[in-house]
Amino acid sequence: MSVFLCFLFLLLSSATACQRCVRQTKVSYFSKDSVLSSGACGYGSLALGFSGGFLAAGVPSLYKDGAGCGACFQMRCKNKALCSRKGTKFILSDITHNNKTDFVLSRKAFMAMANRGMGKDILKHRVLDVEYKRIPCEYKNHNLSLRVEESSKKPDHLAVKLLYQGGQTEIVRIVVYQVGATFPIDMSRKSGAIWETKSAPKEASRFGFVVLEGGFDPRWHWADYTVLPVDWKPGMIYDTGVRINDIIQEGCPESECDPQIWK
Repeated sequence: MSVFLCFLFLLLSSATACQRCVRQTKVSYFSKDSVLSSGACGYGSLALGFSGGFLAAGVPSLYKDGAGCGACFQMRCKNKALCSRKGTKFILSDITHNNKTDFVLSRKAFMAMANRGMGKDILKHRVLDVEYKRIPCEYKNHNLSLRVEESSKKPDHLAVKLLYQGGQTEIVRIVVYQVGATFPIDMSRKSGAIWETKSAPKEASRFGFVVLEGGFDPRWHWADYTVLPVDWKPGMIYDTGVRINDIIQEGCPESECDPQIWK
């Protein structure tokens, strides 16, 4: 019995300890990247500032009702004569309901999979067989930041967009603590990367973020200082001072685990 339990533990461990599970799928691309700049995550043209135009729309299981917005991935196609080993890196900025592919890439991200000088050749393939894995997002010169949306108005409504979300996790809760207040204000996800509350803070406020580690373990990240000033304004971006570098533990068989860096 003890031998069986030990074997079962090893099986479960091998299926949950991987940080880079490689998935197999097909991928296509948008002929016009402007489609993604108005994607469901709500980044708009700001996405170009932290992805260089390497964007993608993902299926609902990757979009995760908006929790997957900003997730980073690396992908390479299986045609070795056409594509490089490094492939392309991109962020999720939109949702697709295409039932033939997991992703639809921006034209720029799709071309980046090609070997040197073969960018135009790869565009001739509308659909390619690929493999991909989720990777941590890294923003060396940026902390997690909040952009106050234009719809915000004191004292009834505050909506913020999350920018520069690092690491490899999803933010599932945001709370706002006003200076001098006893209880926090909970925000709810409006859509994509945008969170809102109907009780806009009247005082300077700091923020707390709950992220999921390993897909299920919650962890708090707190801003060490007040993020929103008393006179916060729509359209402004505020630095939280928070850097999320957490790495998730994905569940997959050992044969699908690839911790190596593709380069």
